[in-house]
Order: sequence, then structure tokens, then C-alpha cells
Amino acid sequence: MSRGLSASLRGVALGVAELPGVRLLARPLYRRLFASDVLPGNAYGGVFASVEAARAGAPASLPTSYDQPQSGELYADRLERVQIVDYPVLFWLSQLFAADARKLFDLGGNVGTSYFGFRHHLPYPDDLRWLVHDVPAVVAAGRALAEREDGAGKLGFTDSPQDANGCDVLLCSGVLQYLDYSLPELLRPLREPPRHVLVNVTPLHPERSFVTLQRVTRRRVGIANCPYRVSALDAFIEEFAAAGYRVVDHWSTTERHMRIPFEPACSVDRYHGFCFRRD
Repeated sequence: MSRGLSASLRGVALGVAELPGVRLLARPLYRRLFASDVLPGNAYGGVFASVEAARAGAPASLPTSYDQPQSGELYADRLERVQIVDYPVLFWLSQLFAADARKLFDLGGNVGTSYFGFRHHLPYPDDLRWLVHDVPAVVAAGRALAEREDGAGKLGFTDSPQDANGCDVLLCSGVLQYLDYSLPELLRPLREPPRHVLVNVTPLHPERSFVTLQRVTRRRVGIANCPYRVSALDAFIEEFAAAGYRVVDHWSTTERHMRIPFEPACSVDRYHGFCFRRD
């Protein structure tokens, strides 16, 4: 039996397991499956009140940190292409670069995935400085890649999120859900916070904030069980407003969604993106 068919059958089995009368027996079975390496894709498990509680409730079979050597290879297939979900960010970067934005801070930008992928679709200003921050293992991989591939020398890496100070644009694509802190908590202490913040591929719930666990995989093999933050939509926007940012644009995509088995009230049917501006 192929792995693809096997994964489909497991998905059907999980759906059946959530039926009334079966759920009580199936929930502990799913916890065991989540701790193993047989679930398809980036599986989710549990609902917790905090990142600390999620870590404490994670299976011991995998680390609870994204700071793994394999994390620098997760998005190697995206270095030469963009995805559908990237196009709103491409649009806004084209506008901001045309308006003289030159310093971009890419929070959680992996090995410069967006930098390399976007360059085929977006002319970069000659004096652009694109600075990536990620976990140490990924930053090390990114610096090695930049030495080989970034002939223009526009791409740099940093170990400190505080280096967002003084940048024109803060880009956060698919990263806020993995942080131990909220983005406004990072922005408030900065002496010169970025005027523009682009948020993309972020799970937001219509009503509630919570943390789940995501099993991060590479080539269908689990490498970590990471706490995965989901904020309530209105609370998310209000936090930015309190930090001095207003919404310029808001988009969503059903290309990304999240289902937590046995927690239907916490499912997310779309991911969100924003352009925020500080006036």
C-alpha cells in the first residue's frame, strides 16, 4: 500500500473516531498516534491555555523546539518559487519598495526563503537590506546559503529580534504561531519600531485564543512537537492598535486551515494576513 493511500485511510479513520460513542475510546488512541510517527502531514493535538502548558503536555518522543538542524531544510523547495498565499505580500512589498522602504526585517524567515523566492517576481532596490531572524540552527544554515547564493549581498541574518529596531518593514510570514511572545510585545520596547508590518499565513480563531501542539515534519518524519499559538481575531487586531498600528489591509485564504482532532470548536478554516501601519 502506498504511503499516500495509507495516509488517506488514516484520515478517514480519524474522522470515524470522532463520531459520538467512539470518541471516548478513540481520544487516548489519537494521543498515542500523535506521539508516534504515523500520522500524515503536520498533525495537531490538544488545546492548552499557554505555551508552557503545551510544552508540559507534549509527548516526550520529540523535542518541543523548532531549533533543530533539519529546520533549515524544511522549505528548500520554496527558494525558487512562490505560493498562492505569498501574492498579497508581494503586492505590498512592491508598494513599499516603490515608496522608499529599504530596510526589511524578516522575522522567522528561515534561511531567507521569501528573499530567494520573491526575487524572481519583485525587482529589489539596489540598496535593499533584507535581515532575517530565526532560531540559531536555522540562522547558521541561512548564513551558509547566503554565502553561496546571494551574489548581490542584500541578505543578512541576526540572532536578535531586537534588530528590527530602525527597519522600515517587518515581515512575519507563517511565524507568529510559533513564537513564545506576541508581536506587539516585541514592537513596544523598540526605540524606532518599523512603520509597516506585514503579517501573513497566520491562524486566527473567530472567538478564542489558545495553544495547540503541531508536529513539524520533514519528508514525512517528525522533527519536533512545537507549541502553536492561535489568537482570537479581534484580540489580535486590538493588540496591534494598542501598540500604535492600524489595519491598512486584511486578507484571508482557505488554502491553509487547521483541524485539531476531538476539538471541533478550535478548528480554523482559514489563515489570515494583514498590512499594518504605524502613523
